[in-house]
Amino acid sequence: MTTREEALAIVREHVKNENLVNHMLAVEAAMRFYARQQGEDEELWGVTGLLHDFDWEVHPTLEQHPQAGAPILRERGVPEEVVRAVLSHANHTGIPRETSMQKALFACDEVTGLITACALVRPSKSLEDLTAKSVKKKWKDKSFAAGANRDEMEEGAEEFGVELWQHVSNVIEAMRGVAGDLGLDGSLAQ
Repeated sequence: MTTREEALAIVREHVKNENLVNHMLAVEAAMRFYARQQGEDEELWGVTGLLHDFDWEVHPTLEQHPQAGAPILRERGVPEEVVRAVLSHANHTGIPRETSMQKALFACDEVTGLITACALVRPSKSLEDLTAKSVKKKWKDKSFAAGANRDEMEEGAEEFGVELWQHVSNVIEAMRGVAGDLGLDGSLAQ
């Protein structure tokens, strides 16, 4: 089993963009939330969330990411279960999502970006006062966080078996636990 420290070292070796690191930390938090909720292995799910985009800076195209990252993970001794989940989080790989962990990763990936964008445009710059209702208002504005794939968010929540707005609420709650690490604790509002 790869530890969180080992996973974070892999991330730090391959990723220089702090916003991308923060995205992976947010997905890790959401994955840990759902692992606890479902009685699954929180460490395994968390490491999977943390590693899912580790190769985006070195393989920034759909032809490469995450497929070209898989051999690197395997060389580092990352369990195949994690590698397969990382591969399945991208629809273009054709790797089906069969396990709850794989479905959770897909469901948590895109939505963390939209939640982050929503928090950053609030006067507080914080997750503390962000609600699913606030995210829903921004959802309708297709020009807001235009890179956040709303179709994939809907697909992910449905596949994972969680109503979309409950899912958004859950992920906000999960991300609040690491808000300081993400810079979404209100410190940016000062």
